[in-house]
Amino acid sequence: MAKRTEKLIIGQRLKVLRKSLGLTQAQMAEELGVSASYITLIESDQRPASAKLLMRLAQVYDLNVGELAPQVNAQLASDFDSALKDPAVEAAGVTRAEVEAVLQSAPGVAAALVRLHNKLSELQMSAHAEENPLTDRNKVEVLGQIARPVERVRDWFYGTGNYIDVIDRLAEVQAEEMGLTRSEPHVALTERLAQHGLRVRILPGEVMGGALRRYDPHRRELMLSELLGQASRRFQMGVLLARLEHEELIRATLAEAGLTGPDEEALGRVSLFNYFAAALLMPYSRFLKACEAERYDIELLSHRFGTSYEQTAHRMSNLQRPEARGIPFFFVRIDRAGNVSKRFSAGRFPFSRFGGTCPLWNIHGAFEQPDRIHCQMIRMPEGARYFSIARTVTRVGGTFGAPAQKLAIGLGCDVAYAPRLIYADGIDPEKAEPTDIGLNCYLCEKRNCASRAQAPINRRLALNERERSVALFRFEGE
Repeated sequence: MAKRTEKLIIGQRLKVLRKSLGLTQAQMAEELGVSASYITLIESDQRPASAKLLMRLAQVYDLNVGELAPQVNAQLASDFDSALKDPAVEAAGVTRAEVEAVLQSAPGVAAALVRLHNKLSELQMSAHAEENPLTDRNKVEVLGQIARPVERVRDWFYGTGNYIDVIDRLAEVQAEEMGLTRSEPHVALTERLAQHGLRVRILPGEVMGGALRRYDPHRRELMLSELLGQASRRFQMGVLLARLEHEELIRATLAEAGLTGPDEEALGRVSLFNYFAAALLMPYSRFLKACEAERYDIELLSHRFGTSYEQTAHRMSNLQRPEARGIPFFFVRIDRAGNVSKRFSAGRFPFSRFGGTCPLWNIHGAFEQPDRIHCQMIRMPEGARYFSIARTVTRVGGTFGAPAQKLAIGLGCDVAYAPRLIYADGIDPEKAEPTDIGLNCYLCEKRNCASRAQAPINRRLALNERERSVALFRFEGE
């Protein structure tokens, strides 16, 4: 089979970048070490941009490669595509070229349609609850109330590139002040809490009654379960410090972001408490320097900073300080059933707002060989390629009678960054054939896929009683 080549058409975006820098085509060409005619061809969309040119642009102008990738906003592109595939929108005749044209030239229009589609979906859900006597209307309403704050907070993190500058810098200064780089972290954290008149107690699991952490402000105690590992104990002490010392700043940050509803604010506070704790234990400059020196070896960095695999991998997705950026990773956590409990992206990886993830992605295969690193080159339907790292982790709290849950952690980045990863040694990103995956079965139109669990939502099932194909579900137009 002929090798499929990803073509990155970035003409309009390159032109906007050049003009914002006040450069002529000849000046930009000289700075990039290419010909002026090449810049002219790219800006007129007559030539695609090579991966080499993208990396040169990133180096010269301090950009993320994702900022010049085909989609203006990968999450918007994913949501826009989902909205158009809804049969209620009646957009079956819209071509891929038309979709990309709207996303490139009028992203505000696409965002408005997505908001309109979300409101339509809410109205349809409410109408279904009213019309169907078997529907538990209260549960439908509660589901909507829970989902909206979660999506609002997730959207905010996505919009920030998963980096919160004011919290990150504050944590870095405090880590230096507390001497976390010079003394044993558990001791330093315990002493800091003692300054607030608090003591830390490690208690038996049965005494904690199923809780892993409990803060009693009246008794001035932070109680931690013996079931927590050392890395998790440190993290929970960092979370409490964020609450005790920086809650006012965190509330102001959320208010500035427009997350003012009670549920949004509560979820946002918890998220930023956790963000602060991770940034405290893995201070930005020191952590980024170690990541680059050790080529993002998650397990090695976990040992160096005394953090868990999940904490370390998640922290890697935060490294987007403007003047000192790391690799723009995406991060996802799933259970055995494919349910997504965490998803963050500093890059342009598109996540679906509903359903699980593609079963062809190696994050699912990680459960078959637990506690091992699995690497995979993946390609999305629009052609974007990523390098994916997956491994299972075991949650805290396991005992003989109640084994701890296993989860899979996925960490990945645009394939252009793969050479900077220790996991990509021996792999040629330009020659390796990627695995084609979709967002999920509902939104994927891949033909004759043996892993398909559902037909695409904008397609009707094609049933043939006299034939059995490799795919469990076939659909019209296939």
